[in-house]
Amino acid sequence: MALAPHRGNRVVLFDLGGVLFELGGVADFGRMIGESRPERIWHAWNSNAWVRAFERGECDRSRFAEGLVESLRLPLDPEAFLERFASWVIGPFAGAEELVREAAREASVGCVSNTNDVHWPIQSAAPLVGAFSHVFLSHRLGLVKPDPALFERVMEESGHAPEAILFLDDIDSNVAAARAAGIDAHLAVGVEGARDVLAKRGIVAPRKSGAG
Repeated sequence: MALAPHRGNRVVLFDLGGVLFELGGVADFGRMIGESRPERIWHAWNSNAWVRAFERGECDRSRFAEGLVESLRLPLDPEAFLERFASWVIGPFAGAEELVREAAREASVGCVSNTNDVHWPIQSAAPLVGAFSHVFLSHRLGLVKPDPALFERVMEESGHAPEAILFLDDIDSNVAAARAAGIDAHLAVGVEGARDVLAKRGIVAPRKSGAG
């Protein structure tokens, strides 16, 4: 196994939803729009102008909910939608905090997330966030993945060269955009997927034989 990099020379950046946090919104949102195929559900969500505006911090939660309900003709009022929306953050996956803290012994750690002022207050209460040295949030930056400008900002503000940044995300287009910027980016779904990548880089121990 390769020697672990020195903490000051490497940074590990995690996506939140789908990598460290379990989200329950896909099926719920699918029922709202009458769609069961995950790829269609994600397309409807990510291509919606109100979603993108909210994730960039360009509108408040009330205007976001009003616009989304109206644009997609959702079968509930904006206030009820916001209540459901908040419940989509289920919590950290089992083993997520352990993984982050283990990685933090060998590298600086942080997150790069398309999120918003409804979900981030819930996510930020998780103890694992206390280990983060770098926090890049779309609604604070005014940029969303996979925008190239977001990854340029990550490199600039982290103070690390792109090849020193290991980025883990569960969406192919985000990984591709990060790689195009020169970042060492990898697809990782859930904690075990993230551990596999980090173990190959000598940052954490591999998962135990027979686990997962």
